[in-house]
Amino acid sequence: MTAIKRIIKGDTVKIISGANKGVTGKVLQVLAKKRTVVIEGVGHIHRMVKPSQLNPRGGKKEIHVPTSIHKVALVVDEKTGATSRVGLVKNADGATTRVARQNKNKEIK
Repeated sequence: MTAIKRIIKGDTVKIISGANKGVTGKVLQVLAKKRTVVIEGVGHIHRMVKPSQLNPRGGKKEIHVPTSIHKVALVVDEKTGATSRVGLVKNADGATTRVARQNKNKEIK
């Protein structure tokens, strides 16, 4: 794994395939080993919880399900919702930066 990733925590992404296609949200967490991302407002399910001493009634618990990273694209222009693939480019000083491929390799802040 490289020190810098293509999609990182805090990025705004758009889901490009699946049941939630077209939904835009902020990345809350990146699970690199599973190659998934947790997106704000996407992937909520309910799990049944057995009764226990801490929770004697049991009931439902809401769980955040991660989305596969290949189903999301980085939003480069929030006004229009334009997305782009992300590339990694080395600078003259040797540091690696992220660039938007659809914007003629414009640097992503």
